[in-house]
Amino acid sequence: MWTYKSVRVHWLGHDTFVLQGSKTIVLDPFKAKGDYKADVLLISHEHSDHFSEDDLRRFSGPSTVFVAPRQCEGPLRQFRQEKRIVEPGQSVEVAGVGIQAVPAYNLNKFREPGRVFHPKEDKKVGYVVTLDGVRFYHAGDSDATPEMKALDVDVAFLPVSGTYVMTAEEAAEAAGAMKVKVAVPMHFNRIVGTKADAEKFKRLVGSSRAVEILEEE
Repeated sequence: MWTYKSVRVHWLGHDTFVLQGSKTIVLDPFKAKGDYKADVLLISHEHSDHFSEDDLRRFSGPSTVFVAPRQCEGPLRQFRQEKRIVEPGQSVEVAGVGIQAVPAYNLNKFREPGRVFHPKEDKKVGYVVTLDGVRFYHAGDSDATPEMKALDVDVAFLPVSGTYVMTAEEAAEAAGAMKVKVAVPMHFNRIVGTKADAEKFKRLVGSSRAVEILEEE
C-alpha cells in the first residue's frame, strides 16, 4: 500500500488498483486478492483480463456503480447494480467522484498485419479519476497516444510490458510528455512483462518525474 496525499493506493496485480479515500474506487479487477467493496468500479474494456466476471462480483456490492465503455454494456446486464456507460472524451460524476474517459488504443501493437490489438475505433478507455482533490490516471491498455501525452494529473498508472501495451521506453516517453507528479508502472507479472520492465521504466524516466514501483498485494 502506498499513500498519496489523503488517498491510499493498493496495487492488486496486473492493471488492478484500489483507491481508498472518501470513496473506494476499484479499477479493472482481475485475479485480485482483497475484500474491498467498490463505491465505483471502473472497467477499461471488455478483454478478459480487465472484464473478469468473478472479480466484478467479488469487488462490488448492492450500491456499487459500474462505469464502463460501450462494448461492456451487454456483458454488464447480468449485474443488477447501476451502470454508467461512457465514451472516450466524456466526463461524468459518480458518487461525488469525477471521472473522465480517455481514449485507449494501440499505435503499433499488431495481432496481425494492419490489425492492432486495441483499435481506436473500438472506443476502449482509460480514466482520469478525481478523488478527494487528487487526479489519478489509469491508462487501460494503450500505447503512448497524443491524448495521453496531453494529460495533467497527479498520479499516472502506466502499462510498461509491451506486446499489447506500451513498452518501458514508450511509457517513459509518455511520462516525460504529460504533466504528472508521480508515475506508477503496471501491466506486468501477469500474462506478459516482469518487474524488470517496471525497473527499466524507472531508470528511463530518471529524475524528470517521481516513479513508484508498488508491491502487489
